[in-house]
Amino acid sequence: MPSLLPTAPPSGTGPLAGPRPSDDDPARHWLRITRRVATELATDAAARDHANQPPFAEVKLLREAGLLTLLIATDRGGGGQSWPTAYAVVRELARVDGSIAQLLGYHYWKFGRRPLADDPEVTERLERETVTHGWFWGGTGTPLDADLEVRPDGAGYWLNGRKTFATGARVADRIAAFATHAESGERLRIVVDPRWPGVVRPDDWDSLGQRLSASGSVEFRDVPITAQDVVGTLPPKGVDLPPHQTLTIPSNQVLFQNLYLGVAEGALLAARDYTRTRSRAWTNSGLDSATEDPYVLATYGELVARLQAASALVDQAVAAIEWAHARGGDLTARERGEVAALISAGKIVSTRVALDATARVFDLTGARSTARLVGLDRFWRDVRTHTLHDPVAYKQRELGDFFLNDAVVTPTAYS
Repeated sequence: MPSLLPTAPPSGTGPLAGPRPSDDDPARHWLRITRRVATELATDAAARDHANQPPFAEVKLLREAGLLTLLIATDRGGGGQSWPTAYAVVRELARVDGSIAQLLGYHYWKFGRRPLADDPEVTERLERETVTHGWFWGGTGTPLDADLEVRPDGAGYWLNGRKTFATGARVADRIAAFATHAESGERLRIVVDPRWPGVVRPDDWDSLGQRLSASGSVEFRDVPITAQDVVGTLPPKGVDLPPHQTLTIPSNQVLFQNLYLGVAEGALLAARDYTRTRSRAWTNSGLDSATEDPYVLATYGELVARLQAASALVDQAVAAIEWAHARGGDLTARERGEVAALISAGKIVSTRVALDATARVFDLTGARSTARLVGLDRFWRDVRTHTLHDPVAYKQRELGDFFLNDAVVTPTAYS
């Protein structure tokens, strides 16, 4: 993960270091592509944030760069990369545009950790079609809403229901959804073509931040679903699953942490550029340049140090979730709990550090930096909005309960 500070070449030693990547390392190749995309997004990030339009053009940019197929195997035409690379890509994009980083990260949820379908042949077909057509995948939002419903009709079904916070659905080529069978109560995994007339995707996302994440609602009104569109089942609610089958949510939490750190790093880098080029020395400082002000220097030093510390913790969380996935069916409930505790620590720290850094950059840049055209406020608005996804206070309670009472967290829709 790129650092805010100059670093020595990796030594290749230590539990998290690994071998030093070569210049033709595939992960490094994809990060170079990501930085080119980020450079383009940065040219009008503030203006796009204010315009608050559905991000069709931004998804097209991701598609043309090949980033949508990053996690699909190379023999199916994809990038063949692992989740650590995906986390790094999301964090890199978040430095300039938290909304588009979120969009891409949520698209990645559909690949890599869990197959798109129960049948490997169906998964392969969907992945190959994603490569061929450049599909961007959206979802159907919060688990706090009532389930969608499918009602059988001959060989197929009719899909109905409404979901909120359906990130990406407004601009998606395919929507991955869960729905409950109206008669049997079975929970089904389905794929929806949003071009059907019954798929209603209003422009109703008008939030404080993450304004281009297309996280509004989606509604299904008698949408026809064929048997081929039903790609799997889910276990009934309340059923205890083996530990290795409960890692999706911790993986998502690690994604969030990289998103927050990326936005915070972006805020600090933008503030640095502003301080170097536009900030004026305070009149009582007796200095010629704001870059010489000891209070400015000390505040930058503090924020950089805290971000570096948070980055190290999040990198440990990445390593921990990868280890847990590699354990497969051998993963124990205790091991899963220890990994979840480390990830909770990363969520707590990344949330607090990102909120603090994105607010305090104004102390470093001065009153003129609050101008709308500067756009420095969007970093705080983005972090403030997404960190409300699930209250960090509950992560603190879970971590404290684990430390004090050795209580292993129970897997839930947010843990």
